[in-house]
Amino acid sequence: MTTVASQPKDQSHPDSDELAEFGYEQQLHRSLGKFASFAAGFSFVSILTTIFQLFGLGFGFAGPAFFWTWPVVFLGQFMVALCFAELAARYPISGAIYQWSRRMAGEVIGWFAGWFMILAQIVTASAAAIALQVVLPNVWSGFQVVGDDPSLLSSSGAANAVLLGSVLLVLTTVINCIGVNWMSRINNIGVTCEIVGVIAVIGMFFTHAQRGPEVVFDTGAAGGQPGYIWAWIVSGLMAAYVMVGFGSAGELAEETRNPRRVAPRTIRLALSVSALGGGLMIVGALMAAPSLTDGRLATEGLPYVLNSILSSPWGTLLLIDVAIAVFVCTLAIQTAASRLMFSMARDGRLPASATLSKVNPRTGTPIAPSVLIGLLCIAVLAVNVGNSAIFATLSSVCIILIYLAYLLVTVPLLVRRLKGWPNGGPQVDAEGKPLFSLGRWALPVNIAAVAYGVAMVVNLAWPRAEIFNPTGEYPVLQWAGPLTVVVVVLIGALCYPRGKAVPNPVTIGA
Repeated sequence: MTTVASQPKDQSHPDSDELAEFGYEQQLHRSLGKFASFAAGFSFVSILTTIFQLFGLGFGFAGPAFFWTWPVVFLGQFMVALCFAELAARYPISGAIYQWSRRMAGEVIGWFAGWFMILAQIVTASAAAIALQVVLPNVWSGFQVVGDDPSLLSSSGAANAVLLGSVLLVLTTVINCIGVNWMSRINNIGVTCEIVGVIAVIGMFFTHAQRGPEVVFDTGAAGGQPGYIWAWIVSGLMAAYVMVGFGSAGELAEETRNPRRVAPRTIRLALSVSALGGGLMIVGALMAAPSLTDGRLATEGLPYVLNSILSSPWGTLLLIDVAIAVFVCTLAIQTAASRLMFSMARDGRLPASATLSKVNPRTGTPIAPSVLIGLLCIAVLAVNVGNSAIFATLSSVCIILIYLAYLLVTVPLLVRRLKGWPNGGPQVDAEGKPLFSLGRWALPVNIAAVAYGVAMVVNLAWPRAEIFNPTGEYPVLQWAGPLTVVVVVLIGALCYPRGKAVPNPVTIGA
């Protein structure tokens, strides 16, 4: 547990003095620059990983015109990102979602925002790690250690996915424990490889186009849905699953130089670059697909298109790049989760807070949260053995928790705006430059962010069998969204640290 600091330990950065104003010591090593901050958000979104996995979901429901859900979701999330950017400029503290929420709405709301986000990040990291099974056995058959069927739906494929994912999580845990410098170097290299891979994929798609960009107006077949609009709304879940995690730059604020200036910019940039690259990948895939009607694009997704235009060596190289993207995506999510857990523990908000809030003085890393997050991710991953349908449902449900955590920031922020926020506090960064501000657009942007968040939570949680129980084996899973939210809230209410004084209380809105 960390007490209010009279003098930060690290006097080499003016940001340490700013952190002391919030009542915290500079324990984490402040060494990240602009690209590392951007890479944290970009690798969490990881379009090369997520679109590779989820393209078939969107196309299968609404055909090529599902593309238009991508800019719609981007615009909604960009409204959220703009709100986050303002908060990141004024509260550059680790555990961003938790810290922003508690400063806008108090300890209870802040705690639940952190609670939702930690649970969601644990499941999301597990879902990212399991994607190795889709990639590595196709690179080399030797990666199929268990059995000989690499399909995630088979028993051997599910077991092998857990094995590969567990090895990956052990590696990311070790990297997180040895220091943020190693984490950022590896993440920067991985993000660079991913950006190169995205550009290469887009280039290959557009140079092998079999139809024009007007394909995005083709509605295809609406399947069994009652009308195309409903099918289109469902297809939007693909974009909603992808465009999350862009606020990770805020989680690393205490390890970033001049975070008041850097974090707001990289939050917006990570989402914008991901949206641009992802949109071009979707359009390119639709233009280059051998067929839009043979059913393979819905069931196989991007691998179907890539395999049709790439020779074996180039296809293998691209798969290796996707594997790198999976690696850095898992690393970024686990890093963000460990910083959030550390931030909450530092305020005495979690069991074993004294242990979870300790920072290794040599590495500048909260080792206990990193190890605990890694172990919990492996435990969640193990659900996939024999229960791949349940694991897939968990992966879908955890996105609802992320959007709820976002709402626990944007709704209180809107309330504070109506009362005059921001009122006082620093208005310039460490370089004396004005902080990022929405100015006269603040209120309409915040209202749009809240409206979008509410609409998306309803869409994500709507009890659709084809999303939550596609195999039909477990009828109760159709209601997994609302049921999970209720269970998570009830368990959170039981776990909330009642009667415990916060060592570093906040003044709401200050």
